[in-house]
Amino acid sequence: MQTLTKKNIPFIFLAVISVFWAFYYQSSNALNGYGIEKPEWLLLIDGLVVLPILCFWFVKDKKEAAIKTVAYSCLIILLGSFVIPESSKVVWPYLESLRYLALAAFIVLEITTILTVFFAIKASLTKEQDPDLAISKPIERILGKGAISSLLSFEARVWTYALFSKKIRQQSFTGDSHFSCHKKDGAQSNQLGFILIILFELPVIHLLLHFLWSPFVANVTTVLTLLGLVFFIAEYKAIAIRPISILPDSIIVRYGVWNPFRIALSEITHVQPNSIFIRRSGNVNRFNLAGNPNIEIKLNSGKFIYLGVDSPSEFLMTIENYQEKSL
Repeated sequence: MQTLTKKNIPFIFLAVISVFWAFYYQSSNALNGYGIEKPEWLLLIDGLVVLPILCFWFVKDKKEAAIKTVAYSCLIILLGSFVIPESSKVVWPYLESLRYLALAAFIVLEITTILTVFFAIKASLTKEQDPDLAISKPIERILGKGAISSLLSFEARVWTYALFSKKIRQQSFTGDSHFSCHKKDGAQSNQLGFILIILFELPVIHLLLHFLWSPFVANVTTVLTLLGLVFFIAEYKAIAIRPISILPDSIIVRYGVWNPFRIALSEITHVQPNSIFIRRSGNVNRFNLAGNPNIEIKLNSGKFIYLGVDSPSEFLMTIENYQEKSL
């Protein structure tokens, strides 16, 4: 928890200075001589000197620190463009011109990374490795383990299942016993229904926005909807392929395209059937798409994990067998 807090300090600092300096530059008060003194160097020092130092000081992985520094610096420059009065800008116009260079570099880096990951994932899938490792390893090799690599792994998993789902077999996943969850209460059928509704409504909404609002808004909405459709298609395919797996020492919960969640058997207090509706809360993790979850797992920490599997009785028997062997 301490490491997590330290890694968050640069972002917290970014949020604080963004709010404070936006108020400072956009208002007239005693701090700025009632609108007379609004020098740009105040934001320049906090955002482009102190913030990068904090990134490299509190983030142990220097590659991740460098990525955060570049991203946060771009956000600070964007913020300054909007909040600093034009009469106070001396250096800022030159910094603003760098955004095109940064954008070009970012696009080149993204394309290079995507191609590298694409071929690495394709090669790993061909070798019938664990598909989750085939996706995460190339990304972690470039960025290391962390929140950014987890986010990119999720994104890569979406595109992998949207485009290459036929190359992935359930037997390739790590685990001794695999359990599916796509048949329970018509979970996958419901997803297909959402996909068909989106496909039906998309051209209608596009035409309405085009003529009633503007072509630009229609195009933006359509592009965002198509990206969402890619996610739904990937989720539709992944939920029938990615299993919930049981190992001698743990349970690996894979649900749709979301990152895998591992539960150590030694951390489990009890596993039992469930038939009631479970509300969302900070103490509950639910992996269930339709109907009520049919498996309740209570951890030693007091947290509850609820699953929806196709064969709950078989799942419970398998867990009991592994727990008995570990005694």
